[in-house]
Amino acid sequence: MRPSDRLFQIIQILRRSRRPLTAEAIASELETSKRTIYRDISTLIGQRVPIRGEAGLGYVLEGGFDLPPLMLTSDEIEAAALGARWVQSRGDPALSRAAADLIAKLAAIVPEKLRDVALDPVSRTGPAWEPTEDRIDLARVRGWIHEGKKISLGYSDEQGRATQRILWPVAVGYFDSVRHLIAWCELRRDFRSFRTDRIASAEFLEERYPERPSVLRARWRKTIKEN
Repeated sequence: MRPSDRLFQIIQILRRSRRPLTAEAIASELETSKRTIYRDISTLIGQRVPIRGEAGLGYVLEGGFDLPPLMLTSDEIEAAALGARWVQSRGDPALSRAAADLIAKLAAIVPEKLRDVALDPVSRTGPAWEPTEDRIDLARVRGWIHEGKKISLGYSDEQGRATQRILWPVAVGYFDSVRHLIAWCELRRDFRSFRTDRIASAEFLEERYPERPSVLRARWRKTIKEN
């Protein structure tokens, strides 16, 4: 790997990590020595890349630093295009349009020699099954999740039993043929998953729930790991 490529990869590794990374961890991923990583970190800091930390404790990339989009690698472009094509065929209408726009933008900003990687990637997703009909506006649901607002939901389970719930929405799950709204349910006092095709009614409330959406989402992920 060329030194310039290695410097770029170090930035990428630090950017995707939420915790300090040691030189040993970075060296292991790049298949090089710790001494080389120490030297490269010093070079990056000398170039005013905002890396904070020290040997033995780990390094982090401070916020506010970015790289131009043309620095995307071939694998990164293909990963983005592959994910966008999955969303295009399986997402709700708003996300599907956004995915198509993303592919077009990728093709427009990358160098010409990499354009086919975005428009005609060699990696493919399987054919999407016919999705069930959403009985709720998922674009609006995502907006309510970002704002941390409650939703009043009329819902029928698989036995046809109807209930009325007040939900604290945290995520939307996209599967091949069905979609789920994941939320903290005030009725059950726990996290629950609701198929969007079984929703009978929905009222988007202006009341905010008491926790930050990111904190509530972290609690939900923790329950999944424990189960």
